[in-house]
Amino acid sequence: MGEGHFGGDGRVPQVTLRMHVRHERLFHWILRRFGGRLYGPYHHGGRDYYQWMARGSHLRQVVVPLLDGALSPELDAYAWARYLAMKQRYRL
Repeated sequence: MGEGHFGGDGRVPQVTLRMHVRHERLFHWILRRFGGRLYGPYHHGGRDYYQWMARGSHLRQVVVPLLDGALSPELDAYAWARYLAMKQRYRL
């Protein structure tokens, strides 16, 4: 359906989710439910997509507690490892 990323710019942590523009209604649901910011639509390299991001204090106060309660190594070991690496790097 899409692709996501746990990371940051070296100073501020961020969670990014990118999906095709056909998922615009889902992105607006994500915004109402979790906040963050929606960027796009972008049209690049034959791809048409939106990008949702949660950064900084919003990420720390809203998104991380949700992910702490939902994400696990049993659910997705690779995503869990990336999430832990982001938390460690940015002291979340």
